[in-house]
Amino acid sequence: MIRSIFSRGLLFVVLWWILAEGRLDGWLLGGVAVALATWTSIKLQPPGTQPLRLAGLVVFLRFFLWNSLRGGMQVAGMALRGRAVLRPGIIELRVTLPPGGARILLVNVLGLMPGTLGVDLDDTILRLHVLDDGQPVAAETRALEASIAGLFGGVS
Repeated sequence: MIRSIFSRGLLFVVLWWILAEGRLDGWLLGGVAVALATWTSIKLQPPGTQPLRLAGLVVFLRFFLWNSLRGGMQVAGMALRGRAVLRPGIIELRVTLPPGGARILLVNVLGLMPGTLGVDLDDTILRLHVLDDGQPVAAETRALEASIAGLFGGVS
C-alpha cells in the first residue's frame, strides 16, 4: 500500500511539474492537487486490484493514437461537407468489461474519440451520443474494449 501511494504520488508530482513547466511558484496549489489526485487514485483503483500490463499499454496507446487521428480526420471531413452528412443519434451497447477502472477508462476514452460521447452507463448498458449513427461505432467500441481488456491483463 505504501509503495503504491508513493509511486502514484510520484507520478502526479511529475505530471504537475510538467503542467507547471518546472516553475516553483505553483507548488502550494500543486501539493494540494497531487495529494487529492493520489488519494482519489487509491480510492478509485485500490492497489493490487487490476495491475496494468506494459505490453497492453503499448497496444492500447497505439490503438488510441491511431483511432484519434483517423476519427479526427473523419469528423473534419464531415464538418467540411456540412450538416447534411451528420446523422446524430444515441446508440446503446452492452459493456463486457468488469466494473471499476477498466469500465471507467472505456467511457472516458470514448469521450476523447472524435464523434462519440458517453451519455450514460447503467450497469452493463452504455449509451453513446454519436455524430453519425451510420459509422461502425459498435465495432470500434468492441475493439477498444478488447484493447482495454489487454491493458488490464485480459479481464473481460
